[in-house]
Amino acid sequence: MSIYPESGQPVRLSVVVPVFNEADNVLPLLEEIERALTPVGGFEIIFVDDQSDDDTQARLAPAVEAGRLRVLRHVNRSGQSAAVRSGVKAARGEFVVTLDGDGQNDPADIPALFALVSTGEAGAPVLVGGLRRKRQDTLSKRWASKFANAVRQSLLQDGCTDSGCGLKLFRRDAFLDLPFFGAMHRFLPALFRAHGHPVAYVPVNHRPRERGVSKYNNWRRGLIGVVDLLGVYWLKRRTKLSPVSERL
Repeated sequence: MSIYPESGQPVRLSVVVPVFNEADNVLPLLEEIERALTPVGGFEIIFVDDQSDDDTQARLAPAVEAGRLRVLRHVNRSGQSAAVRSGVKAARGEFVVTLDGDGQNDPADIPALFALVSTGEAGAPVLVGGLRRKRQDTLSKRWASKFANAVRQSLLQDGCTDSGCGLKLFRRDAFLDLPFFGAMHRFLPALFRAHGHPVAYVPVNHRPRERGVSKYNNWRRGLIGVVDLLGVYWLKRRTKLSPVSERL
């Protein structure tokens, strides 16, 4: 069960899971997250429902009443990036980890990512992104992703070869300092690096979707992604950081 401040152990890590029509996945995923993080301690789980019209809310209600998680619900359908931001803003932990609500990301990978970011050592990564090993997706989706990552890498040069992996762990304050826009969740490594934050990548497990259906279309996402990529490229070039000193 999630550990809250009332128990005397403060929340250090907030798990944010955006969901849309994932009624069959939410409870199995919740149980996996709890198993993976109970040894870590000091965590909370936040599901952000982006206007689901299936039984997602009903499935989660008993767990909310039992104090196992928090559920936020968008008044209007707003997309995955908005769901991530809503969850991060509501989070109580110093660190936040995101993962997709379809069950393809493995919660067992979270402790390893958390260990890298939370060392407190100088130069520790502020964001750790997952790189999916042996992607369990259709061939067309893998090809589209490989092509898109090659194009974005040529422009953004952020070292990320798998921007679509939903498993990312970062410092909450650094995320909230970034400019917000639709689809920003796919460009977090580039945005963190543009703002001077160290970034690292680690291989993570990827699983086939066992329940529900994908919410993305390769062609539609590809066309929108080109516009987003050009926007992030412009934003990166326009981001100028200046050291600040204060006279006493």
